[in-house]
Amino acid sequence: MFVSYKWLQEYVDLTGVTAEELAEKITRSGIEVEGVDHLGEGISGIVVGHVLECEQHPNADKLNKCLVDVGEGEPVQIICGAPNVAKGQKVVVAKVGAVLPGNFKIKKAKLRGEESNGMICSLQELGFESKLVSKEYAEGIFVFPHDVEPGTDAIAALNLDDKVLELGLTPNRADAMSMMGVAYEVAAILGTDVKLPQPKVSTSGEKAKDYISISVEAKEDNPLYVARVVKNVNIGPSPLWLQTRLMAEGIRPHNNVVDITNYILLEYGQPLHAFDYDRLGSKEILVRRANNGEKITTLDDAERTLTDEHLVITNGTVPVALAGVMGGANSEVKSDTTTVLIESAYFTGSTIRKSSKDHGLRSEASARFEKGIDPNRTREAADRAAELMAEFAGGEVLEGVVAVDTLDIEPVNVSVTLDRINKVLGTEISKEKVEAIFTNLKFSFTVDNDTFHVTVPTRRPDITIEEDLIEEVARLYGYDELPTTLPVGESKPGRLTDYQAKRRLVRRYLEGVGLYQSITYSLTSAEKVNKYALEQTEPIRLAMPMSEERSLLRLSLLPHLLEVVSHDLARQIDSVATYETGSVFIPRPDQELPEEKEHLAIALTGSWLSPTWQGEKKAVDFYVVKGILEGLFEKLGLENRTSFLQARVEGMHPGRTAAVLLDNKEIGFVGQVHPNVQKDLDLTPTYVVELSLKDVLEADVEEILYQPIPRFPSMTRDIALVVDQSVAAGDMKQVIIEAGGKLLRDVTIFDLYEGERMEPGKKSVAYSIKYFDPERTLTEEEVTKAHEKVLKAVAEKFNATLRS
Repeated sequence: MFVSYKWLQEYVDLTGVTAEELAEKITRSGIEVEGVDHLGEGISGIVVGHVLECEQHPNADKLNKCLVDVGEGEPVQIICGAPNVAKGQKVVVAKVGAVLPGNFKIKKAKLRGEESNGMICSLQELGFESKLVSKEYAEGIFVFPHDVEPGTDAIAALNLDDKVLELGLTPNRADAMSMMGVAYEVAAILGTDVKLPQPKVSTSGEKAKDYISISVEAKEDNPLYVARVVKNVNIGPSPLWLQTRLMAEGIRPHNNVVDITNYILLEYGQPLHAFDYDRLGSKEILVRRANNGEKITTLDDAERTLTDEHLVITNGTVPVALAGVMGGANSEVKSDTTTVLIESAYFTGSTIRKSSKDHGLRSEASARFEKGIDPNRTREAADRAAELMAEFAGGEVLEGVVAVDTLDIEPVNVSVTLDRINKVLGTEISKEKVEAIFTNLKFSFTVDNDTFHVTVPTRRPDITIEEDLIEEVARLYGYDELPTTLPVGESKPGRLTDYQAKRRLVRRYLEGVGLYQSITYSLTSAEKVNKYALEQTEPIRLAMPMSEERSLLRLSLLPHLLEVVSHDLARQIDSVATYETGSVFIPRPDQELPEEKEHLAIALTGSWLSPTWQGEKKAVDFYVVKGILEGLFEKLGLENRTSFLQARVEGMHPGRTAAVLLDNKEIGFVGQVHPNVQKDLDLTPTYVVELSLKDVLEADVEEILYQPIPRFPSMTRDIALVVDQSVAAGDMKQVIIEAGGKLLRDVTIFDLYEGERMEPGKKSVAYSIKYFDPERTLTEEEVTKAHEKVLKAVAEKFNATLRS
């Protein structure tokens, strides 16, 4: 909600309170002021000018040479390129030395040989947004619609000396979506009175009921409908003060009748609609639910198909407005309109919300109906609009109001005790202070033995229980005045859980080795949902998805992480290293909510080591990704409990993929994306990981036991074993560890050979085996004996022979 400071002064005495000070007070009372905009900030040297002469520039087809009176005696010559400039106009002139928005300074210049002493301005050049400028002046200079004195300050005439407060309203404070509502709030804060408009309508002898009849079928959707008729209106521009107020509030001026309805919307918070009476096609207004398949063309020239969930205003036969949202093109007020039917109604919020959502039409009117309006202003708003149309459109208001009223809304009565107020707030506020607060809020109340019986006005539908009254007392008493206390009782310092601490360690490690974190959607499509899933199951579908692309809860992180890689490669980022930790959603039998399991996914492509003048270039491969995982498991103390086993995973390279095992339980996979998938996504060779981070982080880890620095030397034996190509090196390593006994301390694979001198179907795998005893120096005989057990074990298990 935008609030004009100058406009607000008409309702509340703001003497001695600047716009900035008022913004601070409003914020401290519970409604956040997001900013204060000085409309004319940075503008100077702007005056009203009178175009005395206007002729075409002698050396340019699209320029005009104007003689302009700027109130300084001798008129000045100004060259203007606007197509709508003409003799006799009162215009905005930036004199030589003036400053326009963006620190644009006006200097004396020569244009095609002719001297120009200033600039005739459009509203856009003065800082007005193009969407707020009326269509008449959207493509040219602004012309004052009424007589103004040349040389006077144009900033004041255009209301640019105003300041606008932007309120960030919460849904419960619908009362502050009007100037009158804000006036009540400010008056309560300042402890002053509210001066509200008192409409006085002079009517002609004709009666409105002779022109129109109202009937309402959908009484639950529309319990109150009020209509007034104004004849002999002259459609034209609104007064400048009204136009500038609308623009300051973010609404574009159209004509005097439409602008008046928008003005009442802002002033009262009551949406109005003006029908061209002669275009209605009947003397009847019927409010009903639409028929399924019924159509209406709205003011934006869009044809809309209706259902029986939408409320419409009809002429008894066809719809002329989508109730509370937008009028119909068939009854629009136009330049030839002479008789206006003013609609002021109370529509239920749920009905308007449905229409607005279904048709993608969110207007200032629908927003207010959705949040709730004050029904006690509905009739008065119609009177105020009729009064202004008589004053600014020359209309004649017909006698009487035609209405259907089945509304039954009474003020809410809420009671609260002084003791309850002080107990909740921890204060010692006096009864007199609470009385003053309710008086300032303009709430009727009585006091009975320190119990306040409050009658809440209908403009404040957010107050229904005693806690709401306590909140009103607290915010107007001052949140800063509430005492602060320390918690009572035992307290423990906050700390991360073991799971959270390990997750943070995982992220720090991955970022430390050069990976960037990605965060992708938890929603995916039917095409992607089962790709790379560690658990194949029926996915969970949303009840109301935004689109089919975001209709299912994901079962894997990798599909979207590969999209991140594809996106980066398409933008010439050749090397990508990224990871994501996030939840996948596994359905649980007989339960509505799924199980959320945290996964870790990694994707790398391109160079792992960039080429430098003294270093090497290394491309990402399987062993880079595997090494990252091994380093992570070492950080978590799981290096001796994890292993890798050759595996086949759909969508992964059949020869470069391994399952990741924790305590011999499969928890994920690592490997290269299948070439066909890489081609479909325009990827370079890409290596990925997906594993159950939940299983990793919840694994019990023994306490770290430190060992003393060895006092005795170790002995190393290197062996190259020739085995069938189908034998897994990891399996042989495990057998070596088991056969080596207590003296074997470490086994490392350091070579693989499958060359010309190797027998077909065979390979050579070389291991470095370390033997060590922390209590003594080993003898050659002891190491030989242990080593022979190793050789015997691999020979029996894998038919391995030593390479000669």
